[in-house]
Amino acid sequence: MAAANAAMAAGPSEFKTKVELQIKCKGLPKLDLVSKSDPICLVELESSGSFTEVGRTEVMKDNPNPDFVTSIPLDYCFEELQHLKFSVYDVDNERKSIKDGGGQLIGAAEIRLGQIVANKSHTAPLTLAEKQRGEITVQAEEVSSKMEDCKMTWSATHLDKKDFFGKSDPYLVFSRQNADGTFSAVHKTETLKNTLDPDWQPFLIQTRKLCNGDDNRQIEISCFDWDSDSADDLIGSCTTTLGALRSARLPLHMDLKNPKKAAKKKNYTNSGVLHLRHFEANRLYSFLDYVSAGCEVNFVVGIDFTGSNGNPSHPTSLHYIAPNQMNQYMQALWAVGSVCEQYDTDKLFPAFGFGAKIPPNQQFSDIFPLSFNYENPYVQGIQGVHQAYQQCLPQVALWGPTNAAPIITRVAEMAREAKKTSPIKHYFVLLLLTDGVLTDMEATKEIIVEASKLPMSIIIVGVGSADFHDMDVLDADDGRLRSRISVAERDIVQFVPFRDFAQSSPAHLAKAVLAEVPQQLVDYMRQHNEVPATACNTEMRM
Repeated sequence: MAAANAAMAAGPSEFKTKVELQIKCKGLPKLDLVSKSDPICLVELESSGSFTEVGRTEVMKDNPNPDFVTSIPLDYCFEELQHLKFSVYDVDNERKSIKDGGGQLIGAAEIRLGQIVANKSHTAPLTLAEKQRGEITVQAEEVSSKMEDCKMTWSATHLDKKDFFGKSDPYLVFSRQNADGTFSAVHKTETLKNTLDPDWQPFLIQTRKLCNGDDNRQIEISCFDWDSDSADDLIGSCTTTLGALRSARLPLHMDLKNPKKAAKKKNYTNSGVLHLRHFEANRLYSFLDYVSAGCEVNFVVGIDFTGSNGNPSHPTSLHYIAPNQMNQYMQALWAVGSVCEQYDTDKLFPAFGFGAKIPPNQQFSDIFPLSFNYENPYVQGIQGVHQAYQQCLPQVALWGPTNAAPIITRVAEMAREAKKTSPIKHYFVLLLLTDGVLTDMEATKEIIVEASKLPMSIIIVGVGSADFHDMDVLDADDGRLRSRISVAERDIVQFVPFRDFAQSSPAHLAKAVLAEVPQQLVDYMRQHNEVPATACNTEMRM
């Protein structure tokens, strides 16, 4: 009894288990006029009577029976009733928010997490206005604590020709076996056009995604031919295990079998041969591993001083500071900076403004130090940022346009220089506070794509009630950001509108904007083979 009381006193966090949800749907109706639906699934968790999004899958083009690759991680609490809502939308416009005109609701299902965990799998109807519109199956599995990923390179030869006027457009889907014997997709390669001998790009995947710590668990590898106007065709598939891939002598060759062709042809051999050309397993390091080894999170501030904020002396201005009160800019600074300050040993923050006319000659500036000291733009701690902001405000004339590219470029230069001298010791986080639409959107996208190769992240907090659609584009939650000339190496932008947290505590805002930073830091270090220890702990097969 004493042990039970002690456990209860320890609080509910002691009973949390990390689980991962895999989602697939079946029989979704066609909502598009000339093609099948392009489904995405949004997952929401009920809290205090309302639902909050906790994750979403990728978009599956023209697919009424999607087996989503993107999994949803959740904390499972045995003692809580955790109500989940799964809403499946047909995506019409990827530039818009799903719930704001970017998609049509196909149907939804509400399921308790405990139901899914207890049965390992749960199937429910998707309904809209009390009419069934397909069904959803959710698999749940406890996440293995084994921290490892693997890098693989695959190719294939002599694939079956599936297209009438061309060859095939092949891609691979990797699926892991569930407890009930079914398979759930966990990774999909890029599609290579018009080839029977594809050579796919190397990719990284966590081994827990493939087998959740069990090297003998079956993995199915399926090769499909992509079709623009019909369901993708199966070329062939094979099964293996992570243990077999680890121990194989490379290159490893596996026959791709098509069950329908095998049943029809007596002398059927295969529908192509799959080749594993490179296998490399690496221990995964956590955010705390890097911080404990001396990596500092360098916090940089950028504040919007453009004219659309309004005259700072008027109460309607976003920069207006009422007696004994903080405006939205100051509240956001304090909430986010107080957290970042913990990971910066010297507590010196570069603090900049942009979009104003500045002293002494009232010339317009795209970027200027809040202290007006160009040789030393640093201020001491988050309190120093507050003071510099308040001293700067009456000395500048709010102007325009709203250009974000110059300040992102400045931080990228700092990150690039740090990367040269001490690549694992510094990671930069730019907090960008702005009130509206960017006037240099394309230039901003291009510099963010370039910055994705550097040790930095960008947090954008939208102040005021403007339309922040451009910021959602930069956030790129549905995929990597694209500029006119390139694609981001990784996602480095997190955007939140301050108005969503105006009635919440500063901790809620800080949690929302900083939640992705640890993983972004880890992703950067992994992609650039930076480890926090002297030993690499790598298993490589070639």
